[in-house]
Amino acid sequence: MDGLLLKGGTALINVPELLRRLGVSSGQTIADLGCGGGGHFVAPTALMVGSAGTVYAVDIQKKVLHSLEATLKLQNIGNVKIIWSDLECIGAANIPEKSCDVAILANVLFQNKSHANILHEAMRLVRDGGRVVVVDWKQTGAAFGPPPEIRVSPEAVIKIAKDCNLEFVELFDVGDFHYAAVFKK
Repeated sequence: MDGLLLKGGTALINVPELLRRLGVSSGQTIADLGCGGGGHFVAPTALMVGSAGTVYAVDIQKKVLHSLEATLKLQNIGNVKIIWSDLECIGAANIPEKSCDVAILANVLFQNKSHANILHEAMRLVRDGGRVVVVDWKQTGAAFGPPPEIRVSPEAVIKIAKDCNLEFVELFDVGDFHYAAVFKK
């Protein structure tokens, strides 16, 4: 499982290691919100939750979702539900409320303006006691990645999450260029 990388994925984040640290396990339901077409989080998560689990792969770009769906089919991964949604619209994702154990927002916030709405939507999908995980770019001077001025600092994420009534659990590095902030509902 650790070696599975789908086209378009990045080697900057060791997804299986992150999922293990989060305690993702067989039978769980996970939402990858803003999944992108590469499926960098989707496929490893689907394999980790197994046939008894479900992964919701959510994105606003329909073309990206069609590409991901085709790639998953080629990989014979059948426990992923593809969902089109605008994460900035609370209640828009066609996923039952409080149905997910974990909601992952990886490299999503810097691409959007309504950070609080996105966190509220993630929180709506997560069961009581479940977790919302934000993985995003560190404020580094790296010559790649989004421009530093649009990156969302971990401190800003923690403040927004607190305002959304999410409980801060931990902050840790996920590789050299990303951080993970974990919150509990």
